[in-house]
Amino acid sequence: MSPHQEIIHTLTQWIDDHIDQPLNIDAVAQKSGYSKWYLQRMFRSVMHQTLGEYIRQRRLAMAAEALRTTQRPIFDIAMDFGYVSQQTFSRVFRREFDRTPTDYRHHA
Repeated sequence: MSPHQEIIHTLTQWIDDHIDQPLNIDAVAQKSGYSKWYLQRMFRSVMHQTLGEYIRQRRLAMAAEALRTTQRPIFDIAMDFGYVSQQTFSRVFRREFDRTPTDYRHHA
């Protein structure tokens, strides 16, 4: 594993452990100790996606898991994963999974 891969692997583990907290590129860059610019270039070269895309996909994947495995209200799940409203969560979720959170819960 290259040094960049090790750095990004450690960072993605940290992101996953803190995915329920407000995360943005500034916070992740501060944690990594690298500039935002350098971190984003390194992240994209290793992960083949942007840091923002990774965070969004991880949040949506974990929210989808919560929809499948719990009966918690969709609003609560949306709030747990950092969405400011259920409408925003539903719009982003539908864009990613091509169905609403409610439909996903009933057919997953």
